[in-house]
Amino acid sequence: MNARPISGATGALLAGVLLVAVTACSGGGDSGSGADDAKPKGTDSTATQSQQSQAVVTIAPKNGARSVDTNGALTVSAAKGKLTEVKVEDAKGNPVEGTLTAGDTKWAPSTHLTASTTYKVHVVAKDAEGRTAAEESSFTTLTPKNTFIGTFTPEDGSKVGVGMPFSISFSRGITSPEDVEKAITVKTEPAVDVEGHWFGNDRLDFRPEKYWKPGTKVTVSLALDGVEGRPGVYGKQAKQVSFTIGRSQVSTVDVKTKTMVVRRDGKVIKTIPVTTGAPGYETWNGQMVITERLEVTRMNGETVGYGGEYDIKDVPHAQRLTTSGTFIHGNYWAPSAFGNYNASHGCIGLKDVRGGYDGKVAAAWFFNRSMIGDVVIVKNSNDRIVDPDNGLNAWNMSWEKWKA
Repeated sequence: MNARPISGATGALLAGVLLVAVTACSGGGDSGSGADDAKPKGTDSTATQSQQSQAVVTIAPKNGARSVDTNGALTVSAAKGKLTEVKVEDAKGNPVEGTLTAGDTKWAPSTHLTASTTYKVHVVAKDAEGRTAAEESSFTTLTPKNTFIGTFTPEDGSKVGVGMPFSISFSRGITSPEDVEKAITVKTEPAVDVEGHWFGNDRLDFRPEKYWKPGTKVTVSLALDGVEGRPGVYGKQAKQVSFTIGRSQVSTVDVKTKTMVVRRDGKVIKTIPVTTGAPGYETWNGQMVITERLEVTRMNGETVGYGGEYDIKDVPHAQRLTTSGTFIHGNYWAPSAFGNYNASHGCIGLKDVRGGYDGKVAAAWFFNRSMIGDVVIVKNSNDRIVDPDNGLNAWNMSWEKWKA
């Protein structure tokens, strides 16, 4: 509409009417004009605020997508503006944490997503004028055809000795160890630095630099559901495990003197005569952790590579120190060996009676005062130091190598 110049009082009035009419049209009202159609003061400000934001929000994957990958597929971005709110939740309302980058124009989750799960996404962005744009979306992650699980120790709710690492063995070899390790968090009270170390591609152990402090509470979160451990193979565990560190008990076996000194919370509580590996069957040196406790068990040399040299069906008070078969156990068949000569095939023997009925004899005394996670140190043997993955014997690796 092109208007001619208007002058005088009448012209001023008509100009006011025309101005109101144009303003009313630009605000989205009826196309008619006149004083009766005019909007109240402030219409110009309302019209400015209602202008569309220049910010453009993009959510990937697209709304309604299915079989979405659990890692790397979810991204949010804003063009001509900055992200001010990104909210991602599963059907139970559990939030997905994420990180803003590129000057608050990009967002990505901090961790993987859970498999077979529907997520809702709500995003708000603002342009340079402060005007907002919002987008919402939902999608469902893939259902894996192949999965892996982790078998762990110690058990949830257990109390263990100061040498006990948290160890998890996977049912499939892992080719993406960083993604798997990132999904496992270890928290302690009081706080202490805990690091993980891989043995091969199927075992991951966690420990602090030194033995745990007695009374420490340890909580491990296994957020493995949805982690792609190897191409096409996904974790399916979402579990929290808690355990407590008990009193400190560290026992030191000296092969030369054939004695074991038992220390409880740093103080010597007993010195016990022992027998260790005979020449040619020497006991490992090093720090070993009790991983299994058996009131009585059968020991057959054929199971550890000794063909038929022994088969004792009722070994009492046996506590495992290595996967390869080293135990500290009761011995009733060599009564004169303790403190005098080394007579075993690599185990540490303590005096006992057949059936283990005497609770005061050395083996029973030690068994009744031990727990999973207690430490047994062997020194002055002619054999080498035990491997850190032969049992839960992580302490035989330096902290520098452990972290590397």
